[in-house]
Order: sequence, then C-alpha cells, then structure tokens
Amino acid sequence: QVQLVESGGGLVQAGGSLRLSCAASGSIFSINAMGWFRQAPGKQRELVAAITSSGSTNYADSVKGRFTISRDNAKNTVYLQMNSLKPEDTAVYYCNHPRARGRDYWGQGTQVTVSS
Repeated sequence: QVQLVESGGGLVQAGGSLRLSCAASGSIFSINAMGWFRQAPGKQRELVAAITSSGSTNYADSVKGRFTISRDNAKNTVYLQMNSLKPEDTAVYYCNHPRARGRDYWGQGTQVTVSS
C-alpha cells in the first residue's frame, strides 16, 4: 500500500499542453506497473495510459498520439505529458496501478480543465 500524490493539473485552452506528475511512496513503485486514470463528472473512471516496470507503454485510443506516460524509478515518480488537449480531456486525473479497483487506495487526483 503506497501513498500517491498527483499534481500538475490546471486550466488550459484546447490545443494546449500540461505535464502531470505522480509521486508515489514505497519501494513497490520500482517493480509495479503504473497508470494514469481519469474520471469526468457522471462517467466511470477510465485507464488512459499505463507503463510497465521496464518502460513498455499502452494508451487508450482516445489519447493515443497525444499523451505520453513515463516514469523515473529513482524518484518514485510517474509523468503524463498531455499535448493537443481537447475539451473532452477535462477530468480529474489519478495515478495508480493499472489494475487498481475502487476499494484500493487512491490519491486526491489533479483537475484538468480544457476550454474550447
């Protein structure tokens, strides 16, 4: 069980960029896959990007080509570079293991708002 602190969200215009950071405590970070989720009002939380302990990545179709997930194991940090942002990207973004469930620990998330 780790502590997760997301940061970097904000208000941007469509077409803009943001870089999200997730600081995770515990040595488990270096051996676990990590992912970014987002949840918009009235919608289920969805996994948008994932990265394995060795650096392999996967993306939801909705963000492929626009978002890049990366990690720095020495800093226990995972990043999400978001480019070409669209209003439909507006959501609260969370980091966690890609297979995390609602009963697991979740951080506060960071709000991303994209204006048209």
